[in-house]
Amino acid sequence: MLFDNKFSVAPMMDWTDQHCRYFHRLISSHAVLYTEMISADALLFGPREKLLSFNKEELPCVLQLGGNNPDKLSKAAKYGQDNGYSEINLNIGCPSNRVQNGSFGACLMETPKLVAECVKVIQENCQIPVTIKCRIGIDDMDEIKGLDDFVDEVSLLGTKLFIIHARKALLNGLSPKQNREIPPLNYPRVGSLKKRRPDLKIIINGGIQSIEDGKKLIVKHNLDGFMIGREAYKNPYILSTVDTDVFDKDVKQRTRYEIAMKMADYIDNYMKKDGSQVHAVTRHMLGLYNSLPGAKEWRRVLSENTKFSKNGDVLRLATDNIEDVIHTKNLKLA
Repeated sequence: MLFDNKFSVAPMMDWTDQHCRYFHRLISSHAVLYTEMISADALLFGPREKLLSFNKEELPCVLQLGGNNPDKLSKAAKYGQDNGYSEINLNIGCPSNRVQNGSFGACLMETPKLVAECVKVIQENCQIPVTIKCRIGIDDMDEIKGLDDFVDEVSLLGTKLFIIHARKALLNGLSPKQNREIPPLNYPRVGSLKKRRPDLKIIINGGIQSIEDGKKLIVKHNLDGFMIGREAYKNPYILSTVDTDVFDKDVKQRTRYEIAMKMADYIDNYMKKDGSQVHAVTRHMLGLYNSLPGAKEWRRVLSENTKFSKNGDVLRLATDNIEDVIHTKNLKLA
């Protein structure tokens, strides 16, 4: 499946599950979506069908894998391909202790030959593209030579797209949250990589707070695209301008109300199949009405009243209520 990587929503643990991705797809038809990172071992020995579950409406959707064993990663990637995912992405950027203890994630930046071998074996077993998400370096690694050597080695065997989080990962003493905030951002370093390797697609990630900021970065540094993570999750309606402003598509934006009603229908259908709590879906929607009148009550209702609900009616009621609040506020201002 051919698609444009100009904009994507970052893979985020505990957040970008299938419900979140379906929600984001309703807001943007063209944003590239990513799964949470799934370890190769989890797919080989765990509940594979559940882990790989997604709706075809989510496409293009990328399966992000974690691991360091080429054969295991190859088998896991093949499962992803056979399940319909658009692309395989290897996580070489996660700094968490749990991931480090498994000898994968950001620590693999020290072993580019192993990463290259993983890419090689996956590509021998799969027809969909294999991409890399990494940092500009780790710990004391030289941000210039270290990143250049890593990208050069891995790209030799076919990977043509790198998503670069423009921070180092400090693997000793910092939590994953601190690693997203304390190491300084270095956007020019990502730009210099693209200048040196114009043959590669380079996507920038890290600290981008708006679609407009991302567009400015790719123009300033001549990059191929940008990825937003937490800001897109916390304020999901920023995705509503992606199709027109990033992909230059002449499409009608869905309103917040339209999105919420479609999600209520999704909940009705999903509950019939799965029986999970409605909260598993609505927890991703708390930021839909951020900064609008009634947003606090919207969040409260979706947080508290959906845990024992059996269908989408709570969401419908909450949406009707906040739309009434917004309408009343607008009448007063008119």
